[in-house]
Amino acid sequence: MPRVNVSLQVIPNVPEDKIYPVVDKVIEMIDKSGVKYEVGPMETTMEGELDILLEIVKKAQTICVSEGASRVISVVKIDYKEEGVTMDEKISKYR
Repeated sequence: MPRVNVSLQVIPNVPEDKIYPVVDKVIEMIDKSGVKYEVGPMETTMEGELDILLEIVKKAQTICVSEGASRVISVVKIDYKEEGVTMDEKISKYR
């Protein structure tokens, strides 16, 4: 399976002082998944097989709710091409 990039922004409906702790739980789950990822100021970008990354997106919703969110708005971006795409090819010249 080709590698793809999926960016995920979760916006849990919790009191403002709880937003970062909830998002931290999602990032912790992404870290434990073993996929390559990079946290940005507005979203986290992951690299891997599409099915695995979409499962992570689904788990992120459940985590937000289990941490007290009554609702979760998520923004998902997928960069897919048949031969695969990596984060390095897109940003290495900026590092």
